Amino acid sequence: EEYAVIPIGKPIQNIRLYIVKEGTEQLQPIGVAGELCIGGVGVARGYLNRPELTAEKFVADPFTGGEAGYERMYRTGDLARWMPDGNIEYLGRIDHQVKIRGYRIELGEVESQLLKVESVREAVVMARADETGQKQMVAYYVAGQELGASELRSELGRELPSYMVPSYFVQLEQMPLSPNGKIDRKALPAPEG
Repeated sequence: EEYAVIPIGKPIQNIRLYIVKEGTEQLQPIGVAGELCIGGVGVARGYLNRPELTAEKFVADPFTGGEAGYERMYRTGDLARWMPDGNIEYLGRIDHQVKIRGYRIELGEVESQLLKVESVREAVVMARADETGQKQMVAYYVAGQELGASELRSELGRELPSYMVPSYFVQLEQMPLSPNGKIDRKALPAPEG
């Protein structure tokens, strides 16, 4: 099957995966983004010598009623959503959420939609402060052909509300990479114009 974004799969035996509304225990329906949580025998007891972080991330599993082996749940901090076929689509990190003009925006969700544009091969969306200090969304992308901002705005506007469409679009030859091969967000250029 052709996917615009490769899914991360389904839970394996003895593991339960949940997508919950951020900061709550409310399960999200198919297609709605939320925090990926993991329950089951594969969940660790916590972080070594980090009791505060353990208490924050390793919580009682509210969905199992204390069933043996499923007492704890790990809050990953990853943004994901269930796909109709039962796979999970990874959308990015929750700490990549920003508030712009009063709207809470999940940058990974905007990136996911940008990757669905036909010739876009890579995409990163960031919030950058402009000269007045206001946060603006900037989309960086690598594409197989020249794509203009108006074309991308139009494509994204079909699936996203207007407040989630980036203000700036920057086409790059390639994404800058850190020594470990991840995208170096600090090396992305400020938009011009």
